[in-house]
Amino acid sequence: MSSAPAINTDAAWMAGLLQAGDSFYPTGSYAHSFGLEGLVQEGVVRDRATLRDYIFLSALPALRHAELPLAAHAWRALGETDWARLGELCTLSSALKTAREARAASEQIGRQRAELAATLRAHPLAAEFLRRAAAGYWPHSAAISAALEGRVLGAPLAAVLAGVGYATLASLLSAAMKILRLGQNASQSILTEALAALPEHIAAAEATAVEDIGWFNPWLDIAAARHETADARMFIS
Repeated sequence: MSSAPAINTDAAWMAGLLQAGDSFYPTGSYAHSFGLEGLVQEGVVRDRATLRDYIFLSALPALRHAELPLAAHAWRALGETDWARLGELCTLSSALKTAREARAASEQIGRQRAELAATLRAHPLAAEFLRRAAAGYWPHSAAISAALEGRVLGAPLAAVLAGVGYATLASLLSAAMKILRLGQNASQSILTEALAALPEHIAAAEATAVEDIGWFNPWLDIAAARHETADARMFIS
């Protein structure tokens, strides 16, 4: 089975990554705040300043130490069709998410992204990934499915990781505008500042060994777990 990209021009993979990172793309990410709503309910995040702290002290480190290295190793394993490594990375990705809601969110988004890569691109690598994931009961992972999309599109690793970073940050800040008194200009100013820091995190993540992958924020995990039984909530997670 060939793992060659379905399309291989720069313009084509750029357009594909833009499509996959857009809120219009049906991965279901718009329905999740990834623990942010729980932190707002706890009063930890309550305004622009505390939201910025959350982005820089939690969201960016989580990308640097977990999601980006997972995507990088998955991208490399897919290039070598190393299915044993892919299965291990899927299991690791799920195990790193302590709160059940976080695991379920990544599972849902990851499954949707992988299925879309197989159906929209009609690429054998995506179809084989889904077959092996089903046979091996691999947990789905948003980061690993993003790497799969990148391989199907023929996108280079740095671009794939930039797409993961942008989609994560933009999704969080979009959710923040729904649950905080936060305008678009404030949200975009935080996003611009975070994106300026992203290349450094991408470079570090590319060099992270598998055994060093991991990030733990107990406050976020507790808030995410409490969110499941909240009296009212806007987001699934």
